[in-house]
Amino acid sequence: MSASTHTRPRPATTGRVDSRLPWWALALPTLAFVVLLALILNPSEAHAASGEPAIAHLVERAHQLISR
Repeated sequence: MSASTHTRPRPATTGRVDSRLPWWALALPTLAFVVLLALILNPSEAHAASGEPAIAHLVERAHQLISR
């Protein structure tokens, strides 16, 4: 005697993928990027920085070239 299986009815789909992210999935990486960018642009706020970092100098030089 075989047991019958019941299939679940599928909801109607619109043909597109609908994936929703929680708010923090976009907010946290954005916040981390902004904080790291601020530390690069203003190295005096970084307490462990010793001397002038090369990236800060490069960003400052690029800013000077763009502002002309």
